[in-house]
Amino acid sequence: MLIVLTSERELESEADKINSLFDNGLEILHFRKPTMNIEGYRTLLNQIDAKYHNRIMLHQFHELCEEFKLRGIHIQEQPRLDLEEKLEEYSSSYKAKGYKVSSSFHSKEDIKSCPVTFKYVLLSPVFSSISKAGYAGKGFDVTDLNEFVIGMGGINENTLQATFDLGFKGVGVLGGIWNTEDSLESFKMIYNKLKTIQTT
Repeated sequence: MLIVLTSERELESEADKINSLFDNGLEILHFRKPTMNIEGYRTLLNQIDAKYHNRIMLHQFHELCEEFKLRGIHIQEQPRLDLEEKLEEYSSSYKAKGYKVSSSFHSKEDIKSCPVTFKYVLLSPVFSSISKAGYAGKGFDVTDLNEFVIGMGGINENTLQATFDLGFKGVGVLGGIWNTEDSLESFKMIYNKLKTIQTT
C-alpha cells in the first residue's frame, strides 16, 4: 500500500498535482493541512476530481467526509489522546457509515495498548525525516505486530525495501514527493519501485 500525504504548505496548482498523482495510480491520499481552515479544505476538495474523492482520508474537519463522500477519516495522535474514553464511540460512528478510520502513532507500545482497532495505523519516523529537520529515524521493527502498519519518515525509492524488511505492510510518503523537483516523477519512481519490492 502506498499513501501520499499532502504537503503541509499550500502549493501552486496543488489540485492539478494531486489529480496527476491519482491519474498515475495513487491509491490513497491523506489530506492534511494544519494551518488551513474548513473553507480552504472545501476549496481544494472541490478542485480535486470528484471521481477520486473516495480515495481521500481527512486529517481535520472530519465532517466534510459526508459532504464530499470521501474514503474516511484519520485521527491524528493528539486528537486520539484527547478523545480518551470517547475514542471508540467516535471511530465507530464513522465505521458504521462505511468510512475507513486510521490513526497516527510514534511508538509500538502505543499501538499495542490502543483499545480501538483501525483499518491501518501510521507509525513514524522509521527513517530520518525528509520533510522535518532533526526528526531522527527509529528503525521500528514491526514484524511482531498484528496491526496493518504503514511506515512513515524518510520514505523514498531508496528506503522502500528496508521498510518492508522491518515488517511494514505499506508506506506513507510526504517529503519524498513534495520536497523534490518534480512531485509526479518522484511519485512514479516510488510507485514503480514498489512493484518490485519483496514483501513478507
